[in-house]
Amino acid sequence: MFATAPAQAASGPVVAIDTGEVQGAVAGGVASWKGIPFAAPPVGVLRWRAPQPAAAWSGVRQAQAYGNDCMQLPFPSDAAPLGTPPAEDCLYVNVWRPATVRAAHRLPVIVWIYGGGFVNGGSSPPTYAGAALAKQGVVLVSFNYRLGRFGFFAHPQLTQQANGAGEPLGNYGYMDQLAALRWVKRNVAAFGGDAANVTIMGESAGGMSVNALLASPQARGLFAKAVVLSGGDGTSPDPGLAAVERIGANFAAAKGIAADDPHALDKLRALPADQVVDGMNLANRAPQDPATYFGPFADGKVAVDTGAAFASGRFAKVPVMIGATSADIGGRTGFMVAGARSLAGRLAAHGVPVYAYRFSYVADSIGKPGAQHASDIPYFFSTVDVKYGAVATKKDVAMGRAMSAYLVNFAKQGDPNGGGLPAWPRYAGDKDVIMDFAADGKPVAQRDPWGAEIDATTVAAAGR
Repeated sequence: MFATAPAQAASGPVVAIDTGEVQGAVAGGVASWKGIPFAAPPVGVLRWRAPQPAAAWSGVRQAQAYGNDCMQLPFPSDAAPLGTPPAEDCLYVNVWRPATVRAAHRLPVIVWIYGGGFVNGGSSPPTYAGAALAKQGVVLVSFNYRLGRFGFFAHPQLTQQANGAGEPLGNYGYMDQLAALRWVKRNVAAFGGDAANVTIMGESAGGMSVNALLASPQARGLFAKAVVLSGGDGTSPDPGLAAVERIGANFAAAKGIAADDPHALDKLRALPADQVVDGMNLANRAPQDPATYFGPFADGKVAVDTGAAFASGRFAKVPVMIGATSADIGGRTGFMVAGARSLAGRLAAHGVPVYAYRFSYVADSIGKPGAQHASDIPYFFSTVDVKYGAVATKKDVAMGRAMSAYLVNFAKQGDPNGGGLPAWPRYAGDKDVIMDFAADGKPVAQRDPWGAEIDATTVAAAGR
């Protein structure tokens, strides 16, 4: 079935993908395409179903603007404010590449997965734009995935329906991520990218998503490298499907829909989108009694028990870059900082090439020490000038150039070294050498100065 695409604009590069032709734009030596559907809108009867194929279109579809970010309740203090209004119709992908590419040359691909606690976030924030990375010789892809109760939800009637259709259930946001990666595999060559050289990269909930994808059997062959920014220690909650179904039933009951109502699923799908969000976001999410939202869970198919997978070696053994910020959530012995170090050691013990980092740099304009959660993102993206505007200093920008260059090297060759950058050793647990993007603005490789403290805290916790 074909849809009619909007009328063609006067200029911009046109690329043919599996659903039709898309026309992008060129600015500053970078070509970009935005708002390309990678799946059907997950609305109506497709709410709480695995992503379905996007409809093909005739003519040339305009792709110069982001599609809607996924449905959520934004909050004013978000470190990466959305650039589009949130909506349920949100499964869109964006692509950046150098404006000029050689026909026979395939560029490495970086696929970005945003954070936001699985209840907020999107691909439209300006600091996530891929132009600066594309200028360095890569294709950057970003996309949206469903959040909150749209992305992670279970109910007995959903289980019955999914089992009857032979579909996965519950972790719809993870299913969107897999669908986007499959879209990349099918289509990125049309943009000049190498489908065999894809690096997945995510921060916070996005980093946890990268961990989940490393362990997911359904993600095998969809990427060749991984970058985990503040993604925790690689463990994942596993309450069991029955417990998550009860949480879904609690939410339905709060909306006046009884668990034994034979039309419960129809009534849930008829709820307005803002009632499904129900006022929940990252700033105000707190435990409820009874609970009405859980988040991602190990379903055994799309999402497995990542802790067990990393311990046993049942994961994709690809090169990994991993780290956290110096003042990350939980402090130096917490889930992010100590967690990244722990996971780096476990992965390295399986022979995986691991490059561990800590981001200790703070923009000059902030004026106080301690690199906060997510503050490394504009440096890896080299969008420091976008994040900090006129108050960005030469030192800020230089750190962004160095960190983005390490990232691009890693995407190209599975090793961040090269181009005259300070050497970044491969991580080994016994040596415990990390790359510190230090407070003075210089990358320095050193034995983790917090290692002994983290180890002592871990031993003490185990003995309690």
